[in-house]
This record gives sequence, C-alpha cells and structure tokens, in this order.
Amino acid sequence: MASQTDKQEGAGFGSKLGFVLAAAGSAVGLGNIWRFPYLAAKYGGGIFLFIYIILAVTFGFALMLTEIAIGRRTGKSVIGAYRSIDRRFSFLGWLAAFVPVIITPYYCVIGGWVLKYLFTFAAGQGETAAGDGSFFTEFIGTVGQPTVFFLIFLLATAVVVMLGVEKGIERISKFMMPVLVLLTVGIAVYTLTLDGAGEGLRYYLLPNFDGFTFTKCLKTVAAAMGQLFYSMSIAMGIMVTYGSYMRKQDSLEQSVRQIEIFDTGIAVLAGLIIVPAVFVFSGGDAGALNKGPGLMFITLPNVFRSMAGGQAIGAAFFVLVALAAMTSSISLMETVVSIIMEKFRMKRVPACLITVGVCVALGMLSVLGYSAWDTVTVFGMQFLDLFDFVSNNIMMPVVALLTCTLIGWVVKPKYVEEEVLVSQTKFSGRVLLRVMLRYVCPVCMVIILVTPFITDI
Repeated sequence: MASQTDKQEGAGFGSKLGFVLAAAGSAVGLGNIWRFPYLAAKYGGGIFLFIYIILAVTFGFALMLTEIAIGRRTGKSVIGAYRSIDRRFSFLGWLAAFVPVIITPYYCVIGGWVLKYLFTFAAGQGETAAGDGSFFTEFIGTVGQPTVFFLIFLLATAVVVMLGVEKGIERISKFMMPVLVLLTVGIAVYTLTLDGAGEGLRYYLLPNFDGFTFTKCLKTVAAAMGQLFYSMSIAMGIMVTYGSYMRKQDSLEQSVRQIEIFDTGIAVLAGLIIVPAVFVFSGGDAGALNKGPGLMFITLPNVFRSMAGGQAIGAAFFVLVALAAMTSSISLMETVVSIIMEKFRMKRVPACLITVGVCVALGMLSVLGYSAWDTVTVFGMQFLDLFDFVSNNIMMPVVALLTCTLIGWVVKPKYVEEEVLVSQTKFSGRVLLRVMLRYVCPVCMVIILVTPFITDI
C-alpha cells in the first residue's frame, strides 16, 4: 500500500509469517553477524549482552512498534507517513528517507566483499584469504573486482525488489531466514566443540566488571543503543515501509516481539560462533576480537585455516553472512523504491532501476575511496566511512529523537495505541510505550549524540 501504483500491483504481505520473516530479515544483517560479537567482546562480554537485551525489549520494542504502527496506520512510505501525521513534521519524513539512500550503496559494496570471500572459500582457496591481511587490502585496493562483486550483489538485491512484496521479498524471506537460522545454529555448535572454546564462551557470556568506570559504562550503553539501530532497522524508514504492507488483522505487538526474538537470537548466536573461535585461534588474546572490520575479513579467515574442516566451515560462514546481508539490503532498497513510487506515481520496475542507478553512482565512491581515490578524504574519512558515520551516528539518532517527540508529545502515544488495538483486544505494552517514547528514548538519543564528544573530552 506504499502508493496508488503499488496498490494496483497488489503490494502487501500475504501472511503474518511473511511479514515477521521479512522484517526479521531486515533486522538481521551484517550488524548481527559481524558488529554485535566484536562490540560484545570490546565492552565486557556479559555486561554488554545484559544491557543490550534490556534495551532491546524496552527501547527497541517501543521504537520498532511505533514505526510499524505509523506505516500500517498511514499506509504510506516514510515521507508520506510523517506528513500525514502532522504537516509540520514533513521534514522528518525526508530526513528518514535519506538514511537508506545513503546506506544502501555502501552496504551493497560491503555485501560484494562478502561475496568475494564466499566465492574464494567455495572454490577451495580459503587458504589464500588467510594471512596478514594482505589478501583483503589488495582486493579492496583495486577497482575491478570490488566493482564486479558490488554490482553482482546490488543486481541480485534489485531482482528480488522488482518482483514485489509478496512474490519477491516475502517469498525470498521465507526461504532465507530458516536457512540462516540453521546455518547459525550449526556453525555455533561446531565452534563450541573446539578445544579451548570454553574460555571464549566464558569471556562472552560472563560480565567482567574490572575497571568498569562511569566513562566505560557510558560508552557501553551508547554502543549497545547504537547497535540496536544496526540490528533492528530502526530510524531508517524500513519499518514504516514494511508496516504499510502489513495486514490489519495481524497483531502488531506479537509481531514485534517475534522480530525481536529472531534478531537478538541471531546476534547472540553469532557471538557464540565468533568469540570462542577467535579465542581458540589467538590463544586467549581478547585483543584479537577488537579488530573492527578486519575481524570478518582478516581474523576469521585465519581462524578457519586453523580449524579441522575450516575450508567448509568458512564457506558455510560466508554463505550465512551473505544471506544476512542480502535480507537487509533488500529492505533498504525496498524503502527507497517505495518512496520513488509514491512521490512520482511510478511503477515498481522503473523506480527500482532509478534506485539501482543512484546506488551505482554512490557505491562507486565507496569502491574508489579504497583504491584509485584512496588519498581523497572528507574530514579525514574515506567515503564509505563518511557515509556510515553520517547515517548511523547523526541522522538515525536525530530521526529517532524527532519521532519520539512527534508521537510522545505532539500527537501523543494514543496514536500508536489505537493502531495496535485494531488487531488485538488488549495492549500489554501500553505503559512501557508511553514511558519509553516520552522520557527514556529521547534521553537515550541524546546520550548517543553527545557520548563521542564527552568521552573524547
């Protein structure tokens, strides 16, 4: 129901399961498989897990429920949705719309990196990907191969989106999500059988309060809240868009709970894969986990090389990561496509082709930023890092803060509550929603925005 054109094409999820799996697929992405484990390791293992889970069932629940309710109640893409709530907040829809426009291109570039490693391991050449990191730096340091893999990933995403909501997104989600869960569980079980994995498991699950100062606590809370944006697809228009495709008879509250279980469960399981495996490989060196982007593309190939059967496990792992990346890129592109369809009364295929063109133009900046234009920086950052910083550290917290202001104080939480009660007789999260939207979430957004400056000082 994202636009009149889309209504004629029969857009909308055909079942509650389809919606939950598609929304969970959007939430489960690179942030869960790669970013969550190294953040958990960096910020005290069990402490981070505890804080993250508390935030997910409170802060994350309130924001996700709000965005899906906005989408379902208005039946519009993110720009039209905010405008229909209050014309004074039309700018908020545009701000939210620019987030997936910025993220989709560089996300597909990283998805291309994942495909390169998947093909390398599948071809039995995983050994070449291990070593001192030269394989990765040499790969992204060229223009040709990164461009080819970026385009493959981008076009695969576009094909699914062109097929539409029910025939494309819902159908592929029903296939990808069960496979993703099975792969995650299977690799995690295998990893935990490795000699020495127990030490990594304890590090990951048990809280470590040594040197846990106020500053470190602040950083941990800010990191956990920031991870929620990555993990739950909040404040980037995705959940508003998917909400506009949701059936009125399906329970909003129950659906959000199920999405949270999928999302958090996959993130925790990913940690069970990566943290113990890296501990085994590094001989218990916790510093090996704090490699940021290098963890997936440099450290883990070495981990797989040290394993018995590591070639097959490595291939399975990168299949897992590719599936997770694809489900998220599909939702990002669908959000942009729905906006173009609604604003310009355009059919799905031409809207998708325009989106692909924009993604190619912006994505090539990220490709060239590590190769031919590696000396060109903006505020000391490569293009990909700049896009990531602007979207995740500035725009998304601002969108969330303004959404809380709009729903919490302008139209009041009853706007969301009324939509929830369309499909159920009781709303058990009513008090939680009001407290979160009016008081807790705005404070959390301010913390995310100011923490980098406070900790630097």
